[in-house]
Amino acid sequence: MSAQPRRRRIEVEEKGDIAVVGFIDKKILDEQNIQVIGEQLSELVDAEKRTKVILNFSNVEYLSSAALGKIIALNSKLKKANGKLVLCNIRADIKEVFTITKLDKLIIIVNSEDDAIAKF
Repeated sequence: MSAQPRRRRIEVEEKGDIAVVGFIDKKILDEQNIQVIGEQLSELVDAEKRTKVILNFSNVEYLSSAALGKIIALNSKLKKANGKLVLCNIRADIKEVFTITKLDKLIIIVNSEDDAIAKF
């Protein structure tokens, strides 16, 4: 089985010492893509030693429950590294999933990227 080159599924913008992550895909539903996103988010903390991360969902229209697992894993990884995760620009229907699953109690969710930056 040959390893295919993995396309970047996230874009990282540096705002001082904060990594602002944007998602390339509008629909985060495919298991393989979610796996790649999880790996790329983990690399931010493990390889790049980032401890301040914002996930900006402005481009995301759909998000599967499997993707929520990757976000929870990232949050745990950041907490172990004495870091922080903040989510922003989440559509109302996706935000509702965070509320139903009580993830809004576990992870900081704000409206805008500026609000997210202010949380650090």
